[in-house]
Amino acid sequence: MLSIIIPVFNEEAQLPKLLEHLSVASAGLIKEIIVVDGGSTDRTARIAKDHPKVFYLPSDKGRAVQMNTGASIAKGEILYFLHADSFPPVHFDQLIIDAVKKGKKAGCFQMKFDKNHWWLNLMGQFTKVNHISCRGGDQSLFVEKDLFHEIGGFDENYKVYEDNEIIRRLYIKKQFTVIKQWITTSARLYNRLGVWNTQRLFIEIYWKRRRGATAEELYSHYYKRVNA
Repeated sequence: MLSIIIPVFNEEAQLPKLLEHLSVASAGLIKEIIVVDGGSTDRTARIAKDHPKVFYLPSDKGRAVQMNTGASIAKGEILYFLHADSFPPVHFDQLIIDAVKKGKKAGCFQMKFDKNHWWLNLMGQFTKVNHISCRGGDQSLFVEKDLFHEIGGFDENYKVYEDNEIIRRLYIKKQFTVIKQWITTSARLYNRLGVWNTQRLFIEIYWKRRRGATAEELYSHYYKRVNA
């Protein structure tokens, strides 16, 4: 069964929608939902604590740290890391378990945005391709718990790009699959910065990493652009 791990920071608007969606979309194969809070100052903690099917876990801030913290207490055989603004397909838990039974110990769903824009629609089509250049955290990530611990979990040096970094190690293990169902994720960063500015930022981060930029350099560049 699945342990769902959701890292959050000030997600009072998104978290209730996701928790409701999970209750409707699940095939009943969820062992637990762990919400790992990196120090929210809004009502996120109260929402999680008041939900009868959620285990609330405080943590230091940083998605890599938060996801490792959640994984450290997870009881399920499969870990499913999910962003608070990403909504997996109907019976996502059954789809993940079926993939693992077929020998695929890690993977994600193909992804579409909740914004109808031709470029974002095109980017969604690329997520069908099982290649590392088409991956990202908004597609969610499932991984068998033993494999997660074998590769050392998330690299906590990364405050951004942490999903891509662990996925790279999973591709090296030749364990990664893309389930041919759609997860829908929010385009809120694209709405905030603009489609082209956001896409340019992601391309810059990708190539900086390819050229050997450190985790701290990626973090500095990302937040300088996002908070400009």
